[in-house]
Amino acid sequence: MPTTTAVPGGAPPPPSAQQLARGEGDAPAPGRSVRRYRPEDTRAGYAFVSPWLLGFVALTAFPMLASLYLAFTDYNLFRAPEFVGLDNFADLFTDPRFLQSCQVTAVYVFVGTPIKLAASLGAALLLNTKHRGQGVYRSIFYLPSLIGASVSIAIIWRAMFIDDGVVDQIQQLVGLPAGGWVGNPDMTMPMMILLAVWTFGAPTVIFLAGLKQVPTELYEAAEVDGAGPVRRFWSITVPMLSPVVFFNLLMETISAFQVFSSAFIISGGTGGPAGSTLFYTLYLYLRGFQDFRMGYASAMAWVLVIVVGIITAVLFRTSRSWVHYTGDVR
Repeated sequence: MPTTTAVPGGAPPPPSAQQLARGEGDAPAPGRSVRRYRPEDTRAGYAFVSPWLLGFVALTAFPMLASLYLAFTDYNLFRAPEFVGLDNFADLFTDPRFLQSCQVTAVYVFVGTPIKLAASLGAALLLNTKHRGQGVYRSIFYLPSLIGASVSIAIIWRAMFIDDGVVDQIQQLVGLPAGGWVGNPDMTMPMMILLAVWTFGAPTVIFLAGLKQVPTELYEAAEVDGAGPVRRFWSITVPMLSPVVFFNLLMETISAFQVFSSAFIISGGTGGPAGSTLFYTLYLYLRGFQDFRMGYASAMAWVLVIVVGIITAVLFRTSRSWVHYTGDVR
């Protein structure tokens, strides 16, 4: 039998390991109440989360499983799916338009995202100063993010960059060659990146919140030591903001892979000119709802999921070396 040792002062001895294993010795301390488990509490909790659970199953989990099944079939919406194994995935890498869509999307993600984050951080640094009317300025900077992803803004953006549009007229006034950006394959990507950068309000707000958390004592100490603005930025601001930079980088990268509406509107749903706006999601839409190759489109969707998952895992893995959290000991 297990033995117990008396505790001085008349207090009951602590339970032994054998007693804990049998569920004994867990009586509450004197004067302390313990809420007992009640099955009705669990039922109430499930009742409260049931709308979300139903929505998740019906609108997310089931469509994802159905898409995974269709990725291995030949399905055109008008007849029953026919299982074809890995043929859809094999066809992807022999499709030149698929490869072109990957190239266009990669340029947009890996060039546009850093530019957008740099613009967001710059705007946050400007808005972090104290001055009259700062709330109005911050609202103005954030306003494009409320409407930037809408179809109406994409239509206006296209109208600005076509031949004889506002941008073309400004180019002529300053002596630059005339010609719309929409019809020029070399200028459509800069135009799309510029549209993405214009909607930098959301990451700017997050950067601004991060800047508010940087202790002013660090800047004061660095200034006393003779550090200039550039030195203080790289030695204090950037390390202290690294968790915020990581969050914005992750979210904006994932969002950039999903760009669709602006590319669809600006290109007229064709991905032109010369495939310069053939983004991955736009080509997925064309294959699924124009060519009615839903199995092929489902395979594309799952390739995108895998690629985004790999990039996310790489970002999390590499963040250990450059993201610094308060209180970390390295």
